Amino acid sequence: MIVMMKTAVGWHIELEFQEDEQRTRAAALVRLPDGKEIRANGYASRHRTDSNQPRVGEEIAGARALNELAMKLLTKAHDEIDEASGRTSHPIAL
Repeated sequence: MIVMMKTAVGWHIELEFQEDEQRTRAAALVRLPDGKEIRANGYASRHRTDSNQPRVGEEIAGARALNELAMKLLTKAHDEIDEASGRTSHPIAL
């Protein structure tokens, strides 16, 4: 049996960070093939007794932003399913 695959579509996700001594903010953006943009944010805070490790703050804030982005993508997809099918779909939680 031969299976033909369509050309893969790629998405590029941008992550930008803003940091100060105590907090890190991550902003995530994905541009979808339908022309829509989805944005999300994530935050991390450093306790005053923790050592200053900016990379760790970026990882936590980035992961939180990507998690929010994933939830927004799921919501968008289910809204499109609902609109096309005329029924309510049930997203699976991450």
